[in-house]
Amino acid sequence: MIFKLSISVWKKYLKSASILVLAGVVVIFGYIFYLSQDLPSLDQLESYNPDLVTRIYSADGEILDELYLEKRIFIGLDQIPNNVKNALISSEDRRFYDHWGISMRDVFRAIVINLLSFSYKQGFSSLTQQLARTLYDTIGFKKTIVRKIKEMITAIQIERTYTKNEILEMYLNNVHFGHGTYGVQAAAKRYFGKGASSLTLGESAMLVGILPAPARYSPVRHPERAHYKRNVVLRVMRDQNFITKDIYSEARVIESENIIKTPAKGKAPYFTEYIRRTMEKEDDNLGINIYRDGLKIYTTLDTRLQALAEEALMQSIKQNQDKLNKRLFNDEEEFSQLAYFGIFPEDTVKMMMEGDTSMYEDLRSKLLVQGAFVALNPTSGAILAMVGGRPDYHDQYNRAVQAQRQPGSVFKPFVYTTAIDNGYPVTKQLLNQPLVLRVLNSDGEWEKWMPRNYDETTSGLTTLREGIRKSINLVAIRVVKELVPAEEVKATAERMGITTNIRAVDAISLGTSEVYLLDIVNAYSSFTNKGVLNQPFAITLVEDRYGNMIKEYYPIREEVLREESAYIMTNLLQTALDAGTGGSARWRFNFYHPAAGKTGTTQNWTDAWFVGFSRQLAAGVWVGVDDPRVSLGEGQDGSRAALPAWARFMKSAHDTLGLKRVEFERPDGVIDMRICSTTKDKPTNLCPLETEIFIRGTEPSQLCKVHRRN
Repeated sequence: MIFKLSISVWKKYLKSASILVLAGVVVIFGYIFYLSQDLPSLDQLESYNPDLVTRIYSADGEILDELYLEKRIFIGLDQIPNNVKNALISSEDRRFYDHWGISMRDVFRAIVINLLSFSYKQGFSSLTQQLARTLYDTIGFKKTIVRKIKEMITAIQIERTYTKNEILEMYLNNVHFGHGTYGVQAAAKRYFGKGASSLTLGESAMLVGILPAPARYSPVRHPERAHYKRNVVLRVMRDQNFITKDIYSEARVIESENIIKTPAKGKAPYFTEYIRRTMEKEDDNLGINIYRDGLKIYTTLDTRLQALAEEALMQSIKQNQDKLNKRLFNDEEEFSQLAYFGIFPEDTVKMMMEGDTSMYEDLRSKLLVQGAFVALNPTSGAILAMVGGRPDYHDQYNRAVQAQRQPGSVFKPFVYTTAIDNGYPVTKQLLNQPLVLRVLNSDGEWEKWMPRNYDETTSGLTTLREGIRKSINLVAIRVVKELVPAEEVKATAERMGITTNIRAVDAISLGTSEVYLLDIVNAYSSFTNKGVLNQPFAITLVEDRYGNMIKEYYPIREEVLREESAYIMTNLLQTALDAGTGGSARWRFNFYHPAAGKTGTTQNWTDAWFVGFSRQLAAGVWVGVDDPRVSLGEGQDGSRAALPAWARFMKSAHDTLGLKRVEFERPDGVIDMRICSTTKDKPTNLCPLETEIFIRGTEPSQLCKVHRRN
């Protein structure tokens, strides 16, 4: 009776237990189904589209730089060495090819170990589960049971969608290796300066050793830990017969891998930053993200010319720095004020200025000579080279396109262009004599100002050609006072591409309004381009990650000068280069291609400029100190401080590119005429003669009154 009763009770208990278990199973599966609703769908898995690095290319096919939030360069599994794959599988998931996304043996082992230790000591994530975490933000990274379940569900979905090799390929292209690098290709380039296909066994093992904790095992910050993990991975590979004992022993004795501590700076960093800012403005218009979409951005820059520009500019900067050092070292009062001797020791500052150690950032704006350089193709406006500051002190301030500095005499061609375009011939004569101007001072009050020539000399009547050849201030000022008003000069400068605020005052002829170097160089290029101004451009083509064209860029042109006026100005600037303030480009630097150019120097030798062009190249240089109150030193004018960089570049550039001598093309509307060399009028048979060029209709019609028979 008792026995029958106990069987009945047991049956009742078993029935209840079965119901509870069934209910539990239903609840668990219901919960799993609930959690699976916000996971990536199979369609999302199949259309997986990872962030990739955007690359910027030069015109000659060099990679200049890369843009990314997460540096990831996708490569195929066939490009990844077997050592990397074997190291990964042996260390992270030895049953990878046998399980269906979850290794149940690892799960049970982890549960037992964690229960016995009453803590989370053992994980059980397969490579597929790790990939699930890496690919989908919705799963989350916080260690919770919910996250683990989501991770397991997603891993099963991935296994159902992809082959094992496809999963391995995705994993190795997306896993984080530290220092902002994702994927084995990006990591190989960051740490070893090579592609993944060239990784050695030791390098492969070290990369895989990083994965469990990229910050802790960083080869850059913790080389000893990274080396230890490399050896652990090698030992595991040996134990699982992926490598032999001999190979293991040989790899283990290598004491350390050659780690790149600091990533290499991209080529032409000021130019690539200019590209980045340009493309950021295009993002919305083109529907792209330059940091995620793996674009290819093709640019106009020529790496050969870029290297020549950097070398030429740096050579001039060093020479100017030496002269600045000498001046300040001999002027204790100015030196102490600029160098903050109350804070920094004098000997330390001198060492910094002489280049023995890096200069403190607080002192750079006052004690470092800086410079900028731009080279353009004058027929298209393509930027061929750009240097925005000292290559040895790279910063985010691009002086070629961001620094507004007074141009001094390089602004004078706009004054003379306005006169020529208004019908004045190059033989027009003005007095090279002092005059008094009314100017606004810093307090906004009018005061008298008596400008002077650079060399303090004066003379009598002087032609426009002679005025620009010698860069005579008093003649340029009289052009504005007597021939063309300041408002017209301002309009000419703006029409020729000057984008800064030009003040229409009498002093406009001396370049007192600030400009950008790029604007000035581009404006000058319109002289050699027959009066046609190109909009400067740096990008030729943008492609998506699959090679499809997103946008192609073309020159944007506008006629801003009569062809005849452009040629006359080119000829005047040839005179300035051949026999004027730019003459040293010829006799000192042996640059003999047909070319034209102009020096520029501002008050107190604060800014030094040279801008010039041949038929094939237009280029400009600015040299100065970031703080405009600091002088380069007495006598450091455009011909001494800036012209050498321009001349060295132009000679080397023409030689390197194999550019032939090409004369400037004269339009039909410009004629030669023999004139009296004294009066510049039509000659008599008694006049001393010279030949001058004129725009047809502006040649002299009056007969010389000086050389006549009585």
